[in-house]
Amino acid sequence: MERLSTLCYIERDGKYLMLHRTVKENDVNKDKWIGVGGHFEYGESPEECLLREVKEETGYTLTSWQYRGIVTFVYGEDTVEYMSLYTADGFEGRQIECDEGQLEWVDKDSVASLELWEGDKIFFRLLDMGREFFSLKLVYDRRDTLQYAALDGVPMELFDEIREDGSRTGVVKERGVVHEDGSLHATVHTWIVRQNDRSGYDLLLQKRSSCKDSNPGCWDISSAGHIEAGYRPLESALRELKEELGIDAAPGDLREIGTRRCSFESEFYGRPFRDNELSTIYIYKKPVEISELTLQDTEVSETIWMDYSECRRKIAEHLFEHCIYEDELDILGKALGIR
Repeated sequence: MERLSTLCYIERDGKYLMLHRTVKENDVNKDKWIGVGGHFEYGESPEECLLREVKEETGYTLTSWQYRGIVTFVYGEDTVEYMSLYTADGFEGRQIECDEGQLEWVDKDSVASLELWEGDKIFFRLLDMGREFFSLKLVYDRRDTLQYAALDGVPMELFDEIREDGSRTGVVKERGVVHEDGSLHATVHTWIVRQNDRSGYDLLLQKRSSCKDSNPGCWDISSAGHIEAGYRPLESALRELKEELGIDAAPGDLREIGTRRCSFESEFYGRPFRDNELSTIYIYKKPVEISELTLQDTEVSETIWMDYSECRRKIAEHLFEHCIYEDELDILGKALGIR
């Protein structure tokens, strides 16, 4: 079943007018908070539907609005809805009671704490970033779990939200949302090492690309990345080695040495960034020649070998720009037998 609809977020004094859908028992949006809008009537344009639905649900007559995007909403195996997404900052009239739920003005900073579709958090982020127009596709299963998301035709990264013990909560979130709300998620860190006659081992360090969404241009772990929704640590570590460095490793080539819980908050490109992760750490000891690596330019700009003890000293003396944690080097050093 394919349907056409409008969805509008009316703005006033730093707030959105939100509708808590609590009335209809068979409503796909039951108990969730959304904007106002509804389905097209025969022959209506998106704007005609927008104006009619807003008037019917809120009592307001819009005087200023902006077409912000198309949201393709796929739910289960039988529902496809194409939603024309609007924001509005001009209206007149008196607010009325809505027969589909409760209307409430909510601070924009508080919207994410409401019971929302996970995909709605993506377009709220895009609206907040000032994207003029976008096409967003969101696919859910019948348990309301986000299965797939694509922005302007490009698939987006989805992560499992996890508990402190590493188990999955059942919620799947988009990467940008995770780093905005600080949800706990899983990552993998792989340290490539080779023996030397100094501390005992050199570490392969990668320099993060200047276009990375966090810590651009900083020296980092040999290979690291997020565990995508539905995947496990080992297969994710092998994938990251291949994608970032061009290394074809086998499962037996990686030695797991522990896990590490870490978090930090910062700001990149003028926006807050909250990282909250549980990392599975691996060591890779097979021979690696830097000249033979194939670097993923969107992730890695260069690589170097650095002695373990020299790396510790440079970090302690703030001699190079990095995003390496000393307690993770402790875990690594212990696993390598470095005193």
